[in-house]
Amino acid sequence: MSVDPAYKPRNETEHERLDRQLIELLQGFRVAVTGVQVLFAFLLTVPFAARFDKVDDTGEILFYIALFGAATASICFSTPVFQHRILFRMNRKAMLIRRANRLGICGGIALGVSISAATTLIVQTLTEDWWAIVTAAVVVLLCTWLWFVQPFRERMRATRPEAAEAGKDDGEDDAADGAADRGGERDGTGG
Repeated sequence: MSVDPAYKPRNETEHERLDRQLIELLQGFRVAVTGVQVLFAFLLTVPFAARFDKVDDTGEILFYIALFGAATASICFSTPVFQHRILFRMNRKAMLIRRANRLGICGGIALGVSISAATTLIVQTLTEDWWAIVTAAVVVLLCTWLWFVQPFRERMRATRPEAAEAGKDDGEDDAADGAADRGGERDGTGG
């Protein structure tokens, strides 16, 4: 009986694993950054639109929240690239991966806030206030569930001792996270 290749550990060195993890993180950020850039560009043009002067105080607050969220997400998603360039060949890849992971989560939260506020602003401007509240709730729930709750639930399931014993968890991501954590602690740079 052969073992499913998905459950076999990778045959890679520590450096190869760190290289792969960094590339995977940066590729994921490229996807997110494109969406953030489009949203941010849209938000930067909104104050110059013909009807922006009709936006009430609540709408202006929503606009500032959306704008600040998009700016924060953009900063969080681009930070690992700049830090990697500055720390290139300094043997800090494990710390960079750990930090990039945290920044990715922060960027996702900021992006969710920005998307929710921008969508709510548009719906509030076009319809009655209660539709804006419903829209905000739906967008926040979708972002929270799909981006955070589902993967964290799966992570919790995968890290249970019985799951690991049953061979359902290859330990790759958890071992990588642990190694990245230890690398940051070992070199004193932490996340």
